[in-house]
Amino acid sequence: MTARTARALVLEEPRRLVARDLPVPEVADDDAVVRVEACGLCGTDHEQYTGALPAGFAFVPGHETVGTVEAIGPVASERWGVGVGDRIAVEVFQRCGACRFCQSGEYRRCERHGLGDMYGFIPVDKAPGLWGGYAEMQYVGPDAVVHRVPDRLDPVLATLFNPLGAGIRWGVTVPGTGKGDVVAILGPGIRGLSALAAVRDAGAGFVMVTGHGAGDAPRLEAARRFGADLVVDVAEEDPVKALRSATGGTLADVVVDVTAKAPAAFAQAIALAREGGTVVYAGTRGTGETPGLWPDLIVYKELRILGALGVDAPAYAKALEMLASRRFPFEDLPRRVEGLDGAEALVQAMAGEADGAPPVHGVLTP
Repeated sequence: MTARTARALVLEEPRRLVARDLPVPEVADDDAVVRVEACGLCGTDHEQYTGALPAGFAFVPGHETVGTVEAIGPVASERWGVGVGDRIAVEVFQRCGACRFCQSGEYRRCERHGLGDMYGFIPVDKAPGLWGGYAEMQYVGPDAVVHRVPDRLDPVLATLFNPLGAGIRWGVTVPGTGKGDVVAILGPGIRGLSALAAVRDAGAGFVMVTGHGAGDAPRLEAARRFGADLVVDVAEEDPVKALRSATGGTLADVVVDVTAKAPAAFAQAIALAREGGTVVYAGTRGTGETPGLWPDLIVYKELRILGALGVDAPAYAKALEMLASRRFPFEDLPRRVEGLDGAEALVQAMAGEADGAPPVHGVLTP
């Protein structure tokens, strides 16, 4: 009998995505195979594609997978509470469940898997090869963390479980944002808009969102629709003065920095925080430079600076609930959806390498 195969895109080297037919594994008692309906893209996809995030091996990208269970073993079905035909979202991180990090809920740092063994970043030569969402099928191993997607939630929209989960954890859980807080969010991309929705849902009293330049103008307008009280183009206006003017002199209780490749944003975050405030640093710079930073402000203000990496299961579950509720207009975001044949063009467009404004939300539908 000829083994069944699934079409997948393999990133063999930077800027070289190649279609391959990979064998679909037979499931055992404790794993599953998912038919991929949609896979969201983010900045990590482009960093992998260009080699800015080097791998040194060929792999199937894609770490924001939503799909239907094609086959599942009885142990996995009982543990995850899902069966054949159910739609699920697959988390990027795996967990062994036994190490000290998994036991404490910090399974992003699982001693067996950790940051080097994430879905969408596992060698294709490691059986069964279908470890990413740029494929018709994805293997879901025993250490995967999955969530059932509400039936009323479209799979393309459901891929936002990843960025919205990040917005919830980074914007609310990590800093402890509560009712009435003044919040400044730096960066109006999908994670900034997700953080905006999350802090609004948590009861924040005033929210400012910043962007930079004409390219961010449509995203700042989207921020208004998501409930921002103030949007600021930092290329044209001092965000500290703008926030003080809008709040009657008050600075931010919580600052959430989700900007990418914007070294000056960290100094703005420090300046925007009130005395005793909290700064969540979740964006990546790609450089050690911090122009405009006056470190003494951290001391004088007695700031709490918190790094944030990844998401956890409670935030993902909350994200799926929020998406299904339609409390925020995620379905109206500028979005581009492509099949596998359009994956390379979509990755390039998301990073601004193509003509026109990059979509806020990019999705593959294999």
